[in-house]
Amino acid sequence: MPNVVPVTAAERYPTAHDVGDFVRAVAHVRSRITAAAERAGRSPDEVRLLPVSKTVPEDRLRLAVQAGCRELGENKVQEAARKRHALADLDVRWSVIGHLQTNKAREVAAWASELQALDRLRVAEALDRRLAAADRTLDVHVQVNTSAEDSKFGLPPEELPAFLAALPAYPRLRVRGLMTLAVLSDDPARVRECFALLRTLRDRARDTDPDLIGPGELSMGMSGDYEIAVEEGATCVRVGQAIFGARAVPDSVYWPEATRDRR
Repeated sequence: MPNVVPVTAAERYPTAHDVGDFVRAVAHVRSRITAAAERAGRSPDEVRLLPVSKTVPEDRLRLAVQAGCRELGENKVQEAARKRHALADLDVRWSVIGHLQTNKAREVAAWASELQALDRLRVAEALDRRLAAADRTLDVHVQVNTSAEDSKFGLPPEELPAFLAALPAYPRLRVRGLMTLAVLSDDPARVRECFALLRTLRDRARDTDPDLIGPGELSMGMSGDYEIAVEEGATCVRVGQAIFGARAVPDSVYWPEATRDRR
């Protein structure tokens, strides 16, 4: 049996260097989203593509914006704030998709378009207070730990109903749905289980009190698994490397629970 040479991240995700590269990369991702949606009997229009720009320098982000990327996702508030300032002349919406500490609530409340990683009421309270002071509202996704990995952020599934029931006390937060990261595995079946569980949790929340889950969006799927996520009902996929190219910095710098690059 011949030896199989593993494909490196750099080979799988070539770096986009100019506007044309970005246009082609985004088109390729969208074509795969379309194929996955059609396999599941869904419309690809139901799936939002959120480019994840962590570690990408500002000069390349300008090229991506020229190619049509008008919203960008960042894990770290400090990095997002720096890029937002550098790209202030461009029309870009910034999504915070990483774990948020309460001491960063003021910044997020001031300029973020959404937070996709809400999993603590202390953070909800801090955000609501800062948003009230700024006279803003903020779209949020509740993060759920569907893989049962102790190293991951997010609510245990059994805690989700009570958490959703508590959020109306923070009227400046607009719940849009749920978010998860799948298990770090090369087994598609295990990855699919995580996405299917998030969909089930969303459906249960709708049955209990649809007002608590908002439109019931499902943010799930990254560069290595977004097609499975779309097949399982994702309405937002967070894709970085498949658009910008392989990162030299490992995901462990941004996601402490990660052991290999996937976004």
